Amino acid sequence: MYPLDTYFNSVLLLKGLLRQFLQHMQMNVARWGTAAQSTLFYDWYTQNALDGLSSTCSHTTTQTDPWWKLDLMKMYSVNRVTITNRPDCCESRINGAEIRVGNVSSDVFSNPVCAVVSSIPAGATYSYSCRGMEGRYVIVNIPGTSKILTLCEVGVYVIFPGNLATGRTITQSSTIGTWLGQQAIDFNPGFIQPSLSCSSTTAQTDPWWRVDLRYIYRVSRVVITNRLDCCPEQIDGAEIRIGNSLENNGNNNPICAVISSIPAGVSSTYTCNDMDGRYVSLFIPGDSRILTLCEVEVYGEVACSQQSIIHYIKHICVWH
Repeated sequence: MYPLDTYFNSVLLLKGLLRQFLQHMQMNVARWGTAAQSTLFYDWYTQNALDGLSSTCSHTTTQTDPWWKLDLMKMYSVNRVTITNRPDCCESRINGAEIRVGNVSSDVFSNPVCAVVSSIPAGATYSYSCRGMEGRYVIVNIPGTSKILTLCEVGVYVIFPGNLATGRTITQSSTIGTWLGQQAIDFNPGFIQPSLSCSSTTAQTDPWWRVDLRYIYRVSRVVITNRLDCCPEQIDGAEIRIGNSLENNGNNNPICAVISSIPAGVSSTYTCNDMDGRYVSLFIPGDSRILTLCEVEVYGEVACSQQSIIHYIKHICVWH
């Protein structure tokens, strides 16, 4: 047995290391959304600013107050926005551009300003801190008359909270096509290409999906994102189960919640009241059922047993 003070110090160390690890979990979500701009100059399409190539750019015509808008399809807490300026000419055109983050689509100028671009050298990428501003839309606009807005790449970086499912081992009862089980924990809600960012079983009896958290956690809540493109009713009746048993593929573990329905593209939160478990499963009882998950998030704290803490510390030190 370990002394009590060593035990509690281990808990504090683990939580501190976890926080440091998760603080660096930034992801560019820009390509998960769809873009629009105020006008189009020839074939300098809006989406060129999201294709990962600094040699292709978006471009408006000469106009008053040109803008470019990215719809992220859901609200995020934005940590920073990056902008890549065109490499060939006219680098000063970007001067004075405003970066906005908010939830208003119709009047883009009413969204709060994150930063103002003073200048960006030709071909350079500059980063602008938005300090966790929340919004579904990210806008770049240039106020004034006879202005042109050209963007060769835009990145939108968010810090995801401590999703315990991240990077864990996924198993599902069956897989249809490219709808792999691991895609339910890739952060991407699958609004653009669900077959490459959501999981799905075939039509079968009692389909299930399971994440192995590797160690025992005290789970406070689970968040499920439903598919946007079609069939939102397929999730109806799904059971969220949490526990330490793999009997019946983990589907005999205690129930946290039963999903009555989730609207298309919506993320719903289910409170689990600190249920202890290593395995989190989703299970739909019945014949000819399909289980599709576009994102699964699991939140909680380490379960405070001495044996668990020792294993956690060893594991997190390997991460660190």
